[in-house]
Parts: sequence; structure tokens; C-alpha cells
Amino acid sequence: MRLGLKLFLGFFLIVGIAAFFVMRVFVNEVKPGVRQAMESTLVDAANVLAVMAAPDLKAGRIADGAFAAQLATAQRRDPKAMVWRFPKRSIDYRVTVTDAKGIVIYDSRGQDVGRDNSRWNDVHLTLQGRYGARSSPLTPGDAEKTVMHVAAPVYDPVDGRSLIGVLTLSQPNDTIDPFIVASQRAIIARGAWLIGLSALIGLLMTWWLSRGISGLSRYAKAVSAGEPVPPPRRRGDEIGELGQALETMRRKLEGKAYVEQYVQSLTHEMKSPLAAIRGAAELLQEPLPEADRQRFAGNIAQQERRLTETIDQLLRLAEVEQHGWLQRRAEVDLVQVCRDLADDASPRLQAAGLVLEAVLPERAPVQGDPFLLRQALSNLLDNAIAFSPAGGSIQIVLNKQAQSWQLSLRDQGPGVPDYALERVFERFYSLGRPGNGPRSSGLGLPFVAEVARLHGGQATLRNRPEGGAQAVLVLPPG
Repeated sequence: MRLGLKLFLGFFLIVGIAAFFVMRVFVNEVKPGVRQAMESTLVDAANVLAVMAAPDLKAGRIADGAFAAQLATAQRRDPKAMVWRFPKRSIDYRVTVTDAKGIVIYDSRGQDVGRDNSRWNDVHLTLQGRYGARSSPLTPGDAEKTVMHVAAPVYDPVDGRSLIGVLTLSQPNDTIDPFIVASQRAIIARGAWLIGLSALIGLLMTWWLSRGISGLSRYAKAVSAGEPVPPPRRRGDEIGELGQALETMRRKLEGKAYVEQYVQSLTHEMKSPLAAIRGAAELLQEPLPEADRQRFAGNIAQQERRLTETIDQLLRLAEVEQHGWLQRRAEVDLVQVCRDLADDASPRLQAAGLVLEAVLPERAPVQGDPFLLRQALSNLLDNAIAFSPAGGSIQIVLNKQAQSWQLSLRDQGPGVPDYALERVFERFYSLGRPGNGPRSSGLGLPFVAEVARLHGGQATLRNRPEGGAQAVLVLPPG
């Protein structure tokens, strides 16, 4: 199982379990909470009605006095109320009044007159001077439908202290059930939204963390495979710090290996020129004819130029390879680069008796490093000039191919031997120039290939059927 999935499942499991228990507590607390609120309201109402009933109860006319008449009128009213989303069209209170012995002497519904209620908690506790309340089935044996009874003492209106009876106010519990059910459904619905939102947040957090970790994983795999790769994207957290630490470690390790590799390569390439310089210098210390002296001195100068060219090319290639990615990008017009190179190479072309033909569009924009692109094209043109016979021509053709620009540089030279086609882009591999010309450093084409790679393109070299070689540089458009 992938780390991102583990993180998401762990987060969702924690949030889901917590939300489940929280919702369960809320749902379970709704019913008793609402009933407690109803009981508090009944307590207030019962005590108000007990004060109002006291004069009639004292006068012995509780069943047919003003209190009973007003209560009957009130119970016939239609409240026409809308409580939350539920209409209320009747008054659900039931009022019973007992005497000081607990015998029912008034019932607003006329059902229990004469019954002894002194054993019921509401009346029994109130007669003892305590708070009395009970909840009993609406009909015997039916535990689903219950009625809440709240009692209040009725005191003598004259002295205000003598207990003369008990008023009990009753209301069926099922009158509040719709509110309980609606509240529970609302809690569950909002809980579902909470879980869904938490899952979404968990998914986003997991994606964010996995993205950073996956980026580091891809970076580490590319580094271990020896592939050039840009450093991890900067982030202001621990993952970003880890990425920078890995990049620093990579640079130190690669830098050490890179220096060792190039010191070995440079040492190998310097042996031949240094040997030639040493041999010529030793001979120059002896008496020699002037012609030989001039020849050996020229040989030393030639080998010095060879060494300088090799070092310069090697440093340029090392700089490009060491970065592994472009340090800057800008829009570069390949057409203008080709025209500038043609102008710069004009003296060399005239000296070699060569003609340069350019087939160019109006513009060829690409995104890249202007200096590197110019240097790469200059290397290709230098090779074409070096291998072209006197009186020949060189062609630069630039055209659009599918989703890329293709620049072809064609010469009329001897072409590339078959055995060398696979090796021309190897570092320090070079071929002899026509007419016993000196070999190059063997770093020009590797530099071109590296520049092409950095720009997301490709460099190739092949022989033309009609003779000569053709170097092709393919670059994505800007």
C-alpha cells in the first residue's frame, strides 16, 4: 500500500471514528435534553396555574368556578402557531387538581375525578413539600407513548403557607417527538457533511504531502540512475529542507566524482601535446638549422593551441553538464542566431573558399539560453568548415517539423566513416581533418548534444546520400 493511501486512510479513520462518537453522543443527548427543557417549561406553567387555581380551590368551586371556565376556554383556542417547521393547532396541556389528601377533585378532561393519586410521585412528593414529577404510559402497557406530569403545590390564598391541594400539569411526550427526530436528522446530516469535508481536507493534505514525498522519490531515483535532474522545488517545511539537504549532498558527491573524472580525462588528453612540446623543447636546446628550429617552434605553438582549445572546451562542457538544467531561459530567434554566425564566419569561409547558403524562415522562436545555443551552432559550423573541401558549399536549413524546429547544417566533405557514426558524440573522440589537418579536442559535438538535451531537444549526425555529412539540431518551439 502506497504511503499516500496509508496517510489518507489513517486520517479518515481517526476523523471518522471521532465524528461517529461525537454524533452518537449528540443524537443520544437530544431526546433527554428536549424533555428536560419541556419539564422546565411545565414547572413554570404548573406553578402559575397553581396560584390562579388557589381561590377557587379554597372556595370549593374548583370544578365549576372561574378557573375551570377560563381553562376550558383556553383549551378550545387554536394557536395557529408554526414552531420551527411544525404547525401547532391545539393546546396539549391537561390539568388535574387534588385536595390535600391526594384525591382528584378536578380534571380538565373529566376522566379521573375522585381517583386517589396520592401514591403517584407527582402528588405524593408535592404533598411532602418536595418537587414532584413523573412520566407514565399514556395507556397502560404502552411504553412507547408516555406522558410527563409535573406537580405544583396549591397554597391557601389567605396565609400563603397552608397546603390545600396539588395541581398537576401533564403533556404527552410525543408532542415533542417531531422536534427530537428533526434535530437528530439535522445533526446526522451535518455530521455527514463534516465527515465529507474532513475527508476532502484529508485528501488534499495527503495529496500535498504525497506530492512532496513523490517528488523527492523521483529526484532520488534520477540521481541514483545518473540522470541530470533539477533540484527539488523549494518549500517552507521539513520536506523542503530534506529536498535541499539531498540536493546539497548530491552536489558534493557528484562534484567529487566529476572532478576525478575530468582530471583523469584532461590528464589523458594532455599527455600527447606535452610529450610533443617536451620533445621539441629538448631538440631546440641543441644546435639546429634555422629551418628545423622554426619547424619545432611552430610545433610547440601548435601543441599549445591544442592544449588551450582542449581546456577551454572542457571547461565549457563541464559547466553545462555540472548544472544539469538551464540556469536561464529567454526567447531566442534561431534565424537571427544563424545570420549572426554567418556574418562572424564570413572571413573563415572566404579563406577556405567556401560558400554558405542559408534557407531560413522569417522567425524561429525557441525558449532557451542564447549563449549556449549560439555556442552549439558555432561548433556545428566550425566542424562543417573544417571538413568541407575548397570550393564547396555549406547549407544551413531551418524549418518547422511537427512540434519542433529542425536546423540542418550540411557540408560536401568526405562524411563520417561508418565505424565512427556511433561514437562522434563521445567525449574526446575526434576524426582527422582532410589534408592531414590536426584533430580537434573531441569536445565540440558532446557540447552540442548536451545543449540540445538541456533545451528538451536532440542532436544527430549522419551521412547524406549525395555525399557529405549533415548535423541536425531539433529544438522545441518557444
